[in-house]
Amino acid sequence: MNGFQMPPYVTDGVLKKRGRLHVFDRFEPAKTAFLVVDMQNFFVDGVDACSRIVPNINRLAARVRDTGGLVVWVVLAVADSPEGPSLWPVYHDNFFTPEKRRAHIAGLARGTPGYALDSRLEIDPQDMTSEKIRFSAFVQGSSDLHERLQERGIENLLIGGTLTHICCESTARDAMMTGYRVTMVEDCNAALTEEDHFAGLASVFQVFGDVRSTDDIVANVLVAGDAAAAAE
Repeated sequence: MNGFQMPPYVTDGVLKKRGRLHVFDRFEPAKTAFLVVDMQNFFVDGVDACSRIVPNINRLAARVRDTGGLVVWVVLAVADSPEGPSLWPVYHDNFFTPEKRRAHIAGLARGTPGYALDSRLEIDPQDMTSEKIRFSAFVQGSSDLHERLQERGIENLLIGGTLTHICCESTARDAMMTGYRVTMVEDCNAALTEEDHFAGLASVFQVFGDVRSTDDIVANVLVAGDAAAAAE
């Protein structure tokens, strides 16, 4: 997923609409959370694109902690046990073959190896873990993430993980519509194809939030108060 460039038709449309390329110049670190979505063994094992973003996720997570923000590991659960029943029947009963349905439920049931986060992720005791039962962590009934973020005074969200155009994009869309200031971190997201990855980022950038790189976030967005004031 390297070499991402926003398509010209997207940047042209964005500039005409809002008069500037990026939506948000800076995030106050203490009011910022980095949501890392679905970096679980079921999704990451054997997928090179997902493995390649692990170092960027670890780097950005460390930066968020160091500046006083919150790191949240968001995980998907689809059943209480590998035998089911599904926690999301309309999805499993209509979008899978019987064999794929069983594999999906068995692979993402609570407590299974597939449900666990990838072992290369550098998780800190101060981090939060949040479980969701839908693609989006913010759709009604999916999780308690919104309430927990509000308790911490979080206003800004950085979003990474997998898949870019499904769970990450869904979470970004609903977060913005819930009232958060959202940025997708392009090189902390991954999909199975570059086309899907690019499509997810372009969709968010047009209406729902910003899209920036890890380097850009570290250098320009998560700037502590004194440094931000000095730069202005």
